[in-house]
Amino acid sequence: MKTIFTTQKPHRAGNALVLTMVMLGVALAILAGVMSWSSTSTRLTYRSIQYTRSEAAAEAATEKVVSQISHDFLYYGDATVANNLNNYKTMVPSSVDSTYWSTWQFNDASGNLGQTYVQPGASISYTYIDPPYSNLQAYVSIYTVVSDAKDTASPQDLTVGVLQQLQLQTIPVFQYMMFSSGNMEISCGQPFDITGPVHANGYLYVEPDNSMTFESDVGAHLEVLDQRDPLDPRGSPSGLPAAYVESSTQPQSGVPFMTLPIGTTNTPVGIREIIEPPPSTEDPASALGLLRYYNECEMIVTVSDSGVTAQSGVDIFPASTIPTDELATFVTTTNSFYDAREGKTVQPIDLNIGNLAAWSLTNTSLRYSIGGSNLILNSVYVLDTRTTTTLGAVRVYNGAQLPTNGLTVATARPLYVQGDYNSDSATRGTADTSTTQPASLVGDAITILSDSWSDANSTSTVGSRVASSTTVNAAFLTGVVETTSEHYSGGMENFPRFLETWGLANVFTYNGSMVKMFPSLYATNAWNNNNNIYSPPKRNWSFDLNFRDPTKLPPLTPSFLVTKRSQWATLPAGQTVAP
Repeated sequence: MKTIFTTQKPHRAGNALVLTMVMLGVALAILAGVMSWSSTSTRLTYRSIQYTRSEAAAEAATEKVVSQISHDFLYYGDATVANNLNNYKTMVPSSVDSTYWSTWQFNDASGNLGQTYVQPGASISYTYIDPPYSNLQAYVSIYTVVSDAKDTASPQDLTVGVLQQLQLQTIPVFQYMMFSSGNMEISCGQPFDITGPVHANGYLYVEPDNSMTFESDVGAHLEVLDQRDPLDPRGSPSGLPAAYVESSTQPQSGVPFMTLPIGTTNTPVGIREIIEPPPSTEDPASALGLLRYYNECEMIVTVSDSGVTAQSGVDIFPASTIPTDELATFVTTTNSFYDAREGKTVQPIDLNIGNLAAWSLTNTSLRYSIGGSNLILNSVYVLDTRTTTTLGAVRVYNGAQLPTNGLTVATARPLYVQGDYNSDSATRGTADTSTTQPASLVGDAITILSDSWSDANSTSTVGSRVASSTTVNAAFLTGVVETTSEHYSGGMENFPRFLETWGLANVFTYNGSMVKMFPSLYATNAWNNNNNIYSPPKRNWSFDLNFRDPTKLPPLTPSFLVTKRSQWATLPAGQTVAP
């Protein structure tokens, strides 16, 4: 057997070893690179996650403050927000909210732990605001809220800031041609031209029986529907409904809810409190107290079973009492008439507006209390405490010429307007309000009595109660009897009530703003056009363009409050201004 031995040259063995070592080095270098990349990637990923967590925490801190400011503003108004500024600065998420926040640290971007940066900016006086309110103007306050946040349990010292800006918008009520605190219905039987903005805090039902045009923005908090209210017992109109035209933007659903700062949820029943006298235990400086017409008017006329008295308003100092002989020149309680809709005799507290204006110019009691010889009465609240089986109410008449500062008349009772109101002979019957004064009429219900109205004829049949053309220039804030399965409310086309035969030859000209706020409490009989109540007028109605000028708004105009988030940004730690 033959045995063969093989041999390897030394230089070949050395080459293999070197090659192995090189390959091993390359592998180790690659491994080190991979491990370094993995470590860096892990750190970057962790840092990214931590940045996101810190950003979310800072946003939560700002959100806590922003939501509280929004709540306070909508319920109580701008003054409450300003007074609570120091409280907002101490608001941060804590373990009381959730155990999650136990390791988090917040500061106000200046190193003050447990605090949030809250700073009011310069208020914007009066300006048009963004959609969906592009036809409205508001007083705007801007608040900037900043928080820096970091997790102390994190190995990375990573602090992130978030900035939010909140606009507080105060929108005078009478910028709407038509507004409803709940549902709104429009179902006109005559051609109808609606010249100003329209908004419903509930549903807006639009199904006209004749042509109708919206000339401005139309919106509803819930939905705008081309139909009648499902409860409307009239059902759908025969045939196809009349088409209507929007000459501006299309109607918008889902528009934010418009609120009054009454200290509670804005239900129609809750809002009604602004026309009621306050309970004796209520603070006049409370949110609701500041909106009550009783507290805000310059003069309070009280009619009781024992007589008539009047004094300066709650906020006027020094207080003054109007002498009885002076009061008798513009207040009368001896008249009565029949309201066919209510089926009751009305005993009105009659206000002679012309005599009131003349008295206001020269009286030495109230005039000096409200600010000196150059200031003239511009608001009256009428309180009726009589015990009577008839319908207690307030009636304004001889009102063609108002006091030179304008006039608001308010009461919790039904309000009747007799004859031309706030209208001179040159512009009467037109949309020209260049010579009018700022005016509003506020009550349980508003009924128009024409220039031809006669108390003595009020019990006659409707065909004998013949109206004549009449002009009223004033904002209305009042109530209605809502639609039920048994009756239609009358809709906005019948928002002011009538008791006469008008016909197309006799025109009711109206320039103002119609605000439907609450259910009527005293004038509670439902709308009905099928009996001896009235025959409707030709409606020559327009939005009063004066109300777009804040100096021409009616005295004591309430305002809706709306919040809007205007800016959001992440910030480096220690910064309070968005890049």
